[in-house]
Amino acid sequence: MTSGSAVVIGASGQIGRAAVRALARDGWEVRAASRRGGRDDSWPAGVRPVTADREDDAALAGLVGEGCDVLLDCVAYGAAHAEQLTALADRIGSAVVVSSCAVYEDDRGRSFATMGEPDGSPVYPLPVPESQPTVRPGDDNYVSRKAALERTLLAQGDRLPVTLLRACAVHGPYSPLPRELHFVKRVLDGRRVRVLAYGGSSRFHPVHVDNLAELVRLAARRPGSRVLNAADPQAPTVAEISAAVDAAMGAPESEIVRLDGAPPSSDVGDTPWSVPHPLVYDMTAAERELGYRPVTTYEESLPATVEWLTGRVEGRDWREVFPMMAGVYSDEKLFGYAAEDRWLAGRGGGQG
Repeated sequence: MTSGSAVVIGASGQIGRAAVRALARDGWEVRAASRRGGRDDSWPAGVRPVTADREDDAALAGLVGEGCDVLLDCVAYGAAHAEQLTALADRIGSAVVVSSCAVYEDDRGRSFATMGEPDGSPVYPLPVPESQPTVRPGDDNYVSRKAALERTLLAQGDRLPVTLLRACAVHGPYSPLPRELHFVKRVLDGRRVRVLAYGGSSRFHPVHVDNLAELVRLAARRPGSRVLNAADPQAPTVAEISAAVDAAMGAPESEIVRLDGAPPSSDVGDTPWSVPHPLVYDMTAAERELGYRPVTTYEESLPATVEWLTGRVEGRDWREVFPMMAGVYSDEKLFGYAAEDRWLAGRGGGQG
Protein backbone atom coordinates (compact mmCIF):
# COMPACT_ATOMS: atom_id res chain seq x y z
CA MET A 1 0.00 0.00 0.00
CA THR A 2 1.37 3.41 -1.01
CA SER A 3 1.18 6.71 0.84
CA GLY A 4 -0.38 8.30 -2.26
CA SER A 5 0.78 10.07 -5.38
CA ALA A 6 3.32 12.89 -5.32
CA VAL A 7 4.54 15.30 -7.97
CA VAL A 8 7.88 17.06 -7.53
CA ILE A 9 8.72 20.14 -9.63
CA GLY A 10 12.44 20.82 -9.85
CA ALA A 11 13.39 17.23 -9.11
CA SER A 12 16.87 17.42 -10.64
CA GLY A 13 18.02 20.24 -8.36
CA GLN A 14 19.78 20.00 -5.03
CA ILE A 15 16.58 20.10 -2.98
CA GLY A 16 14.50 18.08 -5.41
CA ARG A 17 16.92 15.15 -5.53
CA ALA A 18 16.81 14.72 -1.75
CA ALA A 19 13.06 15.31 -1.49
CA VAL A 20 12.20 12.75 -4.18
CA ARG A 21 14.36 10.21 -2.37
CA ALA A 22 12.67 10.92 0.98
CA LEU A 23 9.14 10.80 -0.43
CA ALA A 24 9.74 7.61 -2.40
CA ARG A 25 11.25 5.85 0.61
CA ASP A 26 8.19 6.91 2.60
CA GLY A 27 5.93 5.03 0.21
CA TRP A 28 4.81 7.80 -2.18
CA GLU A 29 4.43 7.13 -5.90
CA VAL A 30 6.59 9.98 -7.19
CA ARG A 31 6.54 11.74 -10.54
CA ALA A 32 9.87 13.59 -10.59
CA ALA A 33 9.72 16.49 -13.04
CA SER A 34 12.61 18.48 -14.47
CA ARG A 35 13.47 20.11 -17.78
CA ARG A 36 15.61 17.16 -18.82
CA GLY A 37 13.65 14.44 -17.07
CA GLY A 38 16.73 12.80 -15.59
CA ARG A 39 16.99 10.21 -12.84
CA ASP A 40 19.19 10.36 -9.76
CA ASP A 41 21.02 7.14 -8.88
CA SER A 42 19.84 7.37 -5.26
CA TRP A 43 16.14 7.24 -6.16
CA PRO A 44 14.19 4.01 -5.65
CA ALA A 45 13.20 2.16 -8.80
CA GLY A 46 9.55 3.21 -8.58
CA VAL A 47 10.25 6.91 -9.13
CA ARG A 48 9.02 8.06 -12.55
CA PRO A 49 11.13 10.81 -14.14
CA VAL A 50 9.13 13.25 -16.29
CA THR A 51 10.33 15.95 -18.66
CA ALA A 52 8.43 19.18 -18.03
CA ASP A 53 9.08 22.93 -18.05
CA ARG A 54 7.27 24.56 -15.14
CA GLU A 55 7.07 27.84 -17.10
CA ASP A 56 4.72 26.07 -19.52
CA ASP A 57 1.20 26.09 -18.09
CA ALA A 58 0.07 23.23 -20.32
CA ALA A 59 3.09 21.12 -19.39
CA LEU A 60 2.45 21.71 -15.69
CA ALA A 61 -1.21 20.76 -16.08
CA GLY A 62 -0.19 17.63 -17.96
CA LEU A 63 2.27 16.73 -15.21
CA VAL A 64 -0.44 16.91 -12.56
CA GLY A 65 -2.77 15.03 -14.89
CA GLU A 66 -5.94 13.82 -13.22
CA GLY A 67 -4.50 14.75 -9.86
CA CYS A 68 -2.00 14.07 -7.12
CA ASP A 69 -2.21 13.84 -3.36
CA VAL A 70 0.73 16.16 -2.77
CA LEU A 71 2.76 18.49 -4.98
CA LEU A 72 6.21 19.76 -4.03
CA ASP A 73 7.50 22.84 -5.83
CA CYS A 74 11.23 23.43 -5.29
CA VAL A 75 11.62 26.20 -7.85
CA ALA A 76 8.62 28.51 -7.43
CA TYR A 77 9.18 32.28 -7.57
CA GLY A 78 6.64 35.05 -7.67
CA ALA A 79 2.90 35.41 -7.94
CA ALA A 80 2.75 33.93 -11.43
CA HIS A 81 4.08 30.57 -10.24
CA ALA A 82 1.66 30.64 -7.32
CA GLU A 83 -1.21 31.27 -9.72
CA GLN A 84 -0.08 28.31 -11.83
CA LEU A 85 -0.49 26.08 -8.80
CA THR A 86 -3.77 27.55 -7.61
CA ALA A 87 -5.27 27.10 -11.09
CA LEU A 88 -4.79 23.36 -10.51
CA ALA A 89 -6.06 23.39 -6.92
CA ASP A 90 -8.98 21.09 -7.69
CA ARG A 91 -6.48 18.41 -8.73
CA ILE A 92 -3.93 18.84 -5.92
CA GLY A 93 -4.61 17.45 -2.46
CA SER A 94 -2.01 19.66 -0.78
CA ALA A 95 1.21 21.44 -1.69
CA VAL A 96 4.63 21.99 -0.17
CA VAL A 97 6.54 24.96 -1.57
CA VAL A 98 10.12 25.99 -0.86
CA SER A 99 10.43 29.64 0.14
CA SER A 100 13.30 31.58 1.70
CA CYS A 101 14.49 33.29 4.87
CA ALA A 102 15.03 36.34 2.65
CA VAL A 103 11.35 37.30 3.03
CA TYR A 104 11.85 38.40 6.65
CA GLU A 105 12.31 42.05 7.51
CA ASP A 106 13.25 43.62 10.84
CA ASP A 107 11.26 46.19 12.82
CA ARG A 108 12.82 48.99 10.75
CA GLY A 109 11.91 47.44 7.41
CA ARG A 110 15.42 46.22 6.66
CA SER A 111 15.88 42.91 4.86
CA PHE A 112 18.22 41.04 2.53
CA ALA A 113 17.13 43.47 -0.18
CA THR A 114 18.57 46.45 1.75
CA MET A 115 21.89 44.91 2.83
CA GLY A 116 23.84 46.92 0.26
CA GLU A 117 22.57 50.21 1.67
CA PRO A 118 24.17 52.22 4.50
CA ASP A 119 22.92 50.73 7.77
CA GLY A 120 20.80 48.39 5.66
CA SER A 121 21.65 45.09 7.36
CA PRO A 122 18.61 43.69 9.20
CA VAL A 123 18.68 43.04 12.93
CA TYR A 124 16.39 40.11 13.62
CA PRO A 125 15.20 38.78 16.98
CA LEU A 126 17.01 35.70 18.27
CA PRO A 127 15.73 33.26 17.30
CA VAL A 128 13.49 34.33 14.40
CA PRO A 129 9.92 32.98 14.64
CA GLU A 130 7.58 32.58 11.67
CA SER A 131 5.53 35.50 13.02
CA GLN A 132 8.36 37.92 12.14
CA PRO A 133 7.10 40.49 9.57
CA THR A 134 7.92 39.94 5.90
CA VAL A 135 8.77 42.31 3.07
CA ARG A 136 6.19 43.87 0.79
CA PRO A 137 5.33 41.47 -2.07
CA GLY A 138 6.21 42.56 -5.58
CA ASP A 139 8.13 41.70 -8.72
CA ASP A 140 11.23 43.86 -8.21
CA ASN A 141 13.73 41.30 -6.94
CA TYR A 142 14.19 37.83 -5.51
CA VAL A 143 13.05 38.92 -2.04
CA SER A 144 9.81 40.60 -3.10
CA ARG A 145 9.00 37.79 -5.52
CA LYS A 146 9.31 35.16 -2.81
CA ALA A 147 7.03 37.28 -0.60
CA ALA A 148 4.51 37.53 -3.45
CA LEU A 149 4.66 33.76 -3.90
CA GLU A 150 3.85 33.26 -0.23
CA ARG A 151 1.02 35.80 -0.06
CA THR A 152 -0.69 34.47 -3.18
CA LEU A 153 -0.59 30.88 -1.99
CA LEU A 154 -1.66 31.60 1.58
CA ALA A 155 -4.62 33.61 0.31
CA GLN A 156 -6.10 30.37 -1.05
CA GLY A 157 -6.83 29.09 2.45
CA ASP A 158 -8.49 25.68 2.40
CA ARG A 159 -8.82 25.65 -1.40
CA LEU A 160 -5.19 24.57 -1.64
CA PRO A 161 -3.57 23.65 1.68
CA VAL A 162 0.08 24.66 1.36
CA THR A 163 3.11 24.35 3.62
CA LEU A 164 5.69 27.05 2.88
CA LEU A 165 9.20 26.12 4.00
CA ARG A 166 11.46 29.12 4.57
CA ALA A 167 14.88 27.65 3.86
CA CYS A 168 18.12 29.45 4.62
CA ALA A 169 21.70 28.73 3.42
CA VAL A 170 20.86 25.30 1.94
CA HIS A 171 23.88 23.01 1.87
CA GLY A 172 24.80 19.53 0.71
CA PRO A 173 25.86 17.85 -2.55
CA TYR A 174 24.60 19.12 -5.91
CA SER A 175 24.31 22.74 -4.79
CA PRO A 176 24.62 25.30 -7.61
CA LEU A 177 25.70 27.80 -4.93
CA PRO A 178 27.97 25.84 -2.56
CA ARG A 179 29.05 28.29 0.15
CA GLU A 180 31.45 25.68 1.53
CA LEU A 181 33.59 26.17 -1.58
CA HIS A 182 34.95 29.32 0.09
CA PHE A 183 36.85 27.20 2.60
CA VAL A 184 37.24 23.96 0.61
CA LYS A 185 39.15 25.70 -2.17
CA ARG A 186 41.37 27.46 0.37
CA VAL A 187 42.40 24.09 1.79
CA LEU A 188 43.04 22.74 -1.71
CA ASP A 189 45.09 25.84 -2.52
CA GLY A 190 47.20 25.53 0.62
CA ARG A 191 45.89 28.68 2.28
CA ARG A 192 46.40 28.32 6.02
CA VAL A 193 45.08 31.68 7.31
CA ARG A 194 41.42 32.69 7.47
CA VAL A 195 40.66 36.39 7.75
CA LEU A 196 37.13 36.71 9.13
CA ALA A 197 35.09 39.86 9.60
CA TYR A 198 32.77 40.40 12.58
CA GLY A 199 35.14 38.42 14.78
CA GLY A 200 34.33 35.24 12.88
CA SER A 201 31.13 35.04 14.91
CA SER A 202 28.59 35.61 12.10
CA ARG A 203 25.79 33.05 12.12
CA PHE A 204 23.65 32.48 9.04
CA HIS A 205 21.49 29.47 9.91
CA PRO A 206 22.04 26.63 7.40
CA VAL A 207 19.80 23.72 6.44
CA HIS A 208 21.07 20.48 4.95
CA VAL A 209 19.06 19.13 2.04
CA ASP A 210 18.26 15.95 3.99
CA ASN A 211 16.76 18.00 6.83
CA LEU A 212 14.77 20.01 4.32
CA ALA A 213 13.62 16.77 2.67
CA GLU A 214 12.51 15.49 6.07
CA LEU A 215 10.36 18.58 6.52
CA VAL A 216 8.87 17.95 3.07
CA ARG A 217 8.13 14.33 3.98
CA LEU A 218 6.42 15.29 7.22
CA ALA A 219 4.41 18.11 5.63
CA ALA A 220 3.19 15.72 2.93
CA ARG A 221 1.89 13.45 5.69
CA ARG A 222 0.15 16.32 7.53
CA PRO A 223 -1.42 18.72 5.01
CA GLY A 224 -2.27 22.22 6.15
CA SER A 225 -1.87 25.92 5.36
CA ARG A 226 1.17 27.10 7.27
CA VAL A 227 4.58 28.74 7.12
CA LEU A 228 7.53 26.97 8.74
CA ASN A 229 11.19 27.73 9.17
CA ALA A 230 13.59 25.14 7.78
CA ALA A 231 16.97 24.76 9.47
CA ASP A 232 19.59 22.46 10.95
CA PRO A 233 19.61 21.87 14.72
CA GLN A 234 22.48 24.37 15.23
CA ALA A 235 23.67 27.57 13.56
CA PRO A 236 27.49 27.38 13.54
CA THR A 237 29.60 30.53 13.40
CA VAL A 238 31.79 31.24 10.38
CA ALA A 239 34.87 30.33 12.43
CA GLU A 240 33.25 27.02 13.40
CA ILE A 241 32.43 26.30 9.75
CA SER A 242 36.06 26.96 8.80
CA ALA A 243 37.26 24.51 11.47
CA ALA A 244 34.67 21.93 10.41
CA VAL A 245 35.79 22.07 6.78
CA ASP A 246 39.43 21.66 7.85
CA ALA A 247 38.49 18.61 9.90
CA ALA A 248 36.38 17.09 7.11
CA MET A 249 39.32 17.47 4.70
CA GLY A 250 41.87 16.08 7.16
CA ALA A 251 43.76 19.37 7.18
CA PRO A 252 45.38 21.10 10.17
CA GLU A 253 43.07 23.67 11.67
CA SER A 254 43.59 27.04 10.02
CA GLU A 255 44.83 30.13 11.79
CA ILE A 256 41.93 32.54 12.31
CA VAL A 257 42.50 36.28 12.08
CA ARG A 258 39.42 37.87 13.62
CA LEU A 259 38.48 41.37 12.53
CA ASP A 260 36.34 43.66 14.61
CA GLY A 261 33.46 44.86 12.45
CA ALA A 262 33.00 44.83 8.71
CA PRO A 263 35.51 43.58 6.10
CA PRO A 264 38.18 46.19 5.26
CA SER A 265 37.39 45.61 1.58
CA SER A 266 35.12 43.40 -0.52
CA ASP A 267 37.93 40.89 -1.09
CA VAL A 268 39.32 40.65 2.45
CA GLY A 269 37.50 39.13 5.42
CA ASP A 270 34.16 38.43 3.77
CA THR A 271 32.54 35.00 3.37
CA PRO A 272 29.17 33.75 2.07
CA TRP A 273 27.98 33.52 5.70
CA SER A 274 29.35 36.86 6.93
CA VAL A 275 26.57 39.07 8.23
CA PRO A 276 26.82 41.92 10.76
CA HIS A 277 23.93 40.54 12.78
CA PRO A 278 23.04 36.85 13.28
CA LEU A 279 20.16 35.08 11.57
CA VAL A 280 19.14 32.10 13.70
CA TYR A 281 15.84 30.28 13.22
CA ASP A 282 13.28 29.25 15.80
CA MET A 283 12.29 25.68 14.87
CA THR A 284 9.62 25.27 17.55
CA ALA A 285 6.69 25.45 15.11
CA ALA A 286 8.03 22.68 12.86
CA GLU A 287 8.62 20.48 15.89
CA ARG A 288 5.14 21.16 17.22
CA GLU A 289 3.13 20.95 13.98
CA LEU A 290 5.03 18.23 12.13
CA GLY A 291 6.96 16.42 14.83
CA TYR A 292 10.14 17.47 13.03
CA ARG A 293 13.42 16.06 14.23
CA PRO A 294 16.54 16.79 12.14
CA VAL A 295 18.10 13.76 10.50
CA THR A 296 21.63 15.22 10.45
CA THR A 297 23.76 18.08 11.74
CA TYR A 298 26.05 20.47 9.89
CA GLU A 299 29.19 18.67 11.06
CA GLU A 300 27.83 15.17 10.40
CA SER A 301 26.76 16.03 6.87
CA LEU A 302 29.86 18.02 5.90
CA PRO A 303 32.22 15.17 4.80
CA ALA A 304 29.87 14.13 1.98
CA THR A 305 29.53 17.73 0.84
CA VAL A 306 33.29 18.24 0.94
CA GLU A 307 33.94 15.02 -0.98
CA TRP A 308 31.47 16.05 -3.68
CA LEU A 309 32.88 19.57 -3.89
CA THR A 310 36.49 18.42 -4.01
CA GLY A 311 35.72 15.98 -6.80
CA ARG A 312 34.04 18.75 -8.78
CA VAL A 313 36.62 21.55 -8.49
CA GLU A 314 40.03 19.97 -7.98
CA GLY A 315 42.17 20.89 -10.98
CA ARG A 316 39.34 22.88 -12.63
CA ASP A 317 38.22 26.51 -12.82
CA TRP A 318 35.50 26.82 -10.19
CA ARG A 319 33.69 29.44 -12.30
CA GLU A 320 33.11 26.91 -15.07
CA VAL A 321 31.93 24.29 -12.60
CA PHE A 322 29.59 26.64 -10.74
CA PRO A 323 28.47 29.36 -13.15
CA MET A 324 25.53 30.40 -10.96
CA MET A 325 27.85 31.00 -8.02
CA ALA A 326 30.25 32.92 -10.27
CA GLY A 327 27.35 35.16 -11.20
CA VAL A 328 26.75 35.97 -7.54
CA TYR A 329 30.33 36.11 -6.25
CA SER A 330 33.33 37.30 -8.24
CA ASP A 331 36.61 35.41 -8.06
CA GLU A 332 38.14 38.37 -6.23
CA LYS A 333 35.36 38.43 -3.64
CA LEU A 334 35.53 34.70 -2.87
CA PHE A 335 39.23 34.07 -3.45
CA GLY A 336 40.94 37.46 -3.36
CA TYR A 337 44.26 35.95 -2.34
CA ALA A 338 46.45 38.82 -3.59
CA ALA A 339 44.45 41.45 -1.71
CA GLU A 340 44.36 39.20 1.35
CA ASP A 341 48.14 38.76 1.28
CA ARG A 342 48.71 42.50 0.94
CA TRP A 343 46.41 43.15 3.89
CA LEU A 344 48.12 40.50 6.01
CA ALA A 345 51.56 41.80 5.08
CA GLY A 346 50.51 45.23 6.23
CA ARG A 347 49.72 43.72 9.62
CA GLY A 348 52.99 41.82 9.73
CA GLY A 349 51.32 38.50 8.90
CA GLY A 350 51.06 36.29 5.85
CA GLN A 351 49.91 32.95 4.48
CA GLY A 352 51.88 29.97 5.72
